[in-house]
Amino acid sequence: MSATNGQSTNGSTAAPGTPRTGGEVVCDAMLAAGVDVIFGMPGGASLPFYDSLYHYQDRIRHVLIRHEQAAGFAANGYARATGKVGVATSTSGPGATNMVTCMANDIMDSVGVVYITGQVARPAIGSDAFQEADVTGISIPITKHSYLVMDVDDLPRVMSEAFHLASTGRPGPVHVDIPKDVFLETTTETAPDQVNLRGYRPSKVGNARMVRKAAEVINASERPIIMAGHGIDISGAAEELLQLATRGSIPVVSTLHGVGTFPETHPLSFGMLGMHGLAYANFSMRQTDCIIGLGTRFDDRAVGKEDEFGPGAKVVHIDIDPAEIGKVLETDVPIVGDLKLTLQKLLPLIESRDRTPWLDQMNGWRRDHPSLKIPDSPDSVLPQEVVRAIYDISGGEARVIADVGQNQMWASQHFWYERPRMFFSAGGLGPMGYALPAAMGVKLADESQDVWCVTGDGGLLINIQEFNTLAAEGINVKVAVLNNAHLGMIRQWQEFFYEGRYMGAFLDNPDFAKVAQAFGLHGVGTSSRDEMKDAIAMAHEYDGPVVLDLHVDRVENVYPMIVPGTGVNSVIEDPR
Repeated sequence: MSATNGQSTNGSTAAPGTPRTGGEVVCDAMLAAGVDVIFGMPGGASLPFYDSLYHYQDRIRHVLIRHEQAAGFAANGYARATGKVGVATSTSGPGATNMVTCMANDIMDSVGVVYITGQVARPAIGSDAFQEADVTGISIPITKHSYLVMDVDDLPRVMSEAFHLASTGRPGPVHVDIPKDVFLETTTETAPDQVNLRGYRPSKVGNARMVRKAAEVINASERPIIMAGHGIDISGAAEELLQLATRGSIPVVSTLHGVGTFPETHPLSFGMLGMHGLAYANFSMRQTDCIIGLGTRFDDRAVGKEDEFGPGAKVVHIDIDPAEIGKVLETDVPIVGDLKLTLQKLLPLIESRDRTPWLDQMNGWRRDHPSLKIPDSPDSVLPQEVVRAIYDISGGEARVIADVGQNQMWASQHFWYERPRMFFSAGGLGPMGYALPAAMGVKLADESQDVWCVTGDGGLLINIQEFNTLAAEGINVKVAVLNNAHLGMIRQWQEFFYEGRYMGAFLDNPDFAKVAQAFGLHGVGTSSRDEMKDAIAMAHEYDGPVVLDLHVDRVENVYPMIVPGTGVNSVIEDPR
């Protein structure tokens, strides 16, 4: 194999034919994939890998996290912020099972992460050895692929395939389980020049005939609407989306993961739709005659009751994953392909149209149903005010990582995101505890960007040990804790749908500012509006990680809301 500047094309720094340990093969594969930061925690089965990693410290930064779940979430944030593959690593048994939630989160949110786990030595597999678990069997349903490497000669090929699978087609997690003795053995095998997997041929440009048909349907429609999903972000198609909307005068709504793929201050932007989407975004789905779904899977939280979602509308659906086409909505024009490449073929076929009556109707809904109006609250700080303050003080330039629950909805609603890769959250699986470790990954992806972790008190407590990682690694993340002393979304549902029978919703919290200080972080607590704004301004200027314990109204609800099991005809708006 040819080499350039002493490095072979497969990423190895060793000359072709030079023996390498399994651990060195893994490190070289990470370099070949452009990985410069990984997240993990060592253990007995993975120590040989860490011994190899010791010699790569000048090229690969290892972030020692305090719980393996945090490693997976941090790798997720890194991958989403960079567009590269994230890497999380752990030992066997409990270390690996602690990352299972992360794998399930990645597969639902289409995030490319390679999970490298140690396994007990080959002779001990199947004997219920210390810290043994069948992580391959566990992970198969929640990964694109899961490998158990039983021969070190296979490892260069497997690692090359793992990074290829994670980053191509619809991105997703790939798991590589490596026994301890395989890490230690040597091989002279190298990675193949190209990865060729039988039966795996991700689509590129959508079918030309279907692209022409999509253009015909869009051009003929009077009330089209674009539903922008995460695929816009993944494929880098934000510019093509903007051109499509402006050329055809087509309004744009987004899914939770589509937030920021279209500039939210643009006059054609009508915000997020779905269960907690803006009322006028949801109203549009009642009247549209053409839904243009771009990189979205039409999940239940976005669509609600299917027969109320665009009744009678033609559906054009472009997605790289054929399994998503027709899965939820009956599709008139199905197109399987990369969004960016497919939109580039579609754009010349789209006619410039005057759709003033349709836009007037939508702007009328926006005027009459001001979903983002913050009510007066003289006696308490509302959580929405915190998000608005972060937006104002950061000039809208911060990357925001939200947890799961009420805070997630407020962070998506009350901050206007102007470009992709600015808003991050866990949407499909919805694991609380995501935001803090994911924010670490986002920050390390680009340390020049301001990064705010917006979390509830409940979500923070799930991975609060990562305060130690923030302090030890000096990761400059600003943490805004919306402390309402409740599992807020649980309390809201119990108020709305269980006649106020509150069970398991109240949190007896510690003083998060003092907890942060105990970990060596700068922690500040607030209870008034002025204190809150001053604390956010201070954190914005502070050169280092900060934790703000922001006491907010304890019973504030998220509006609008679509009643579970109903559709866009059943929007509950703020009665105030």
